[in-house]
Amino acid sequence: MAWIILILSGAFEAVWATILGRPANLQRPALLAAFLGSLFISMYGLGWAMRFIPTGTAYVVWVAVGASLTVVYAMLTGVEPVTWIRVLFLLMIISGVIGLKLAS
Repeated sequence: MAWIILILSGAFEAVWATILGRPANLQRPALLAAFLGSLFISMYGLGWAMRFIPTGTAYVVWVAVGASLTVVYAMLTGVEPVTWIRVLFLLMIISGVIGLKLAS
């Protein structure tokens, strides 16, 4: 259960990071609420998961999930280019997270 919460928390990190990426978004009440809500859920879930998963492992997984989803979203929406090298490095991040899960 802790791993599921951790991964979901990483997904919420991607939400708040994406909203934060455009400062004008924080001027809109609905997006500001989404930012604050996703920030709270992300941090709370990370803290909860750290009670069961070693801190270093939990933090790396949380960052990797959030960063990967943020980059994938940016590529899908055309904000960032899709290149084979970017996809390769994203796959390396994901394989590292899987390796950490298998090692713990």
